[in-house]
Amino acid sequence: MNTGAMKILLAVSSRHGSTEEIGHVIAERLRAAGHDVDQARPEDVVDVTPYGAFVLGSAVYMTHWTNEAVAFTERFRDALRAHPVWAFSVGLAGLPKGKVSDPHRIGPVLLSIDPEDHVTFPGTFDPSRLSLRERSIATLGGATEGDFRDLDAVREWADAIAGTLSSGI
Repeated sequence: MNTGAMKILLAVSSRHGSTEEIGHVIAERLRAAGHDVDQARPEDVVDVTPYGAFVLGSAVYMTHWTNEAVAFTERFRDALRAHPVWAFSVGLAGLPKGKVSDPHRIGPVLLSIDPEDHVTFPGTFDPSRLSLRERSIATLGGATEGDFRDLDAVREWADAIAGTLSSGI
């Protein structure tokens, strides 16, 4: 049984900072549990061979992960499928918890890497940080301004990952 520290890559794609901040909370919890965590933007990762596990996160816009997050999963698909992977999405619209089966959303990305778990966390909506196009889409979608992040839920999820890794997945 493996009870040692796991080297984890936490790759997070964030457009306006909310998803990255959630990534920081996850990294803190994993480190507190004794794991070695590197946090990076997906587009900056050139090698995943040092890692034994992955946590991938992306902001969700128009029901899709960012292009950078999708490209990361395509570049490293084989390595991701060979190791434990957890995935999280951050956005104002809800996505189903657990295995993703809706191919019209982020399903194809997640199904291609078969994560241990996928969760969706609510994000923030600050119109002043958005482009005119993003504000228009959000307004049409009925988005309400505010910070809807539940950092206790984020910590709980990160602790569950740490527990699974510590038990020797």
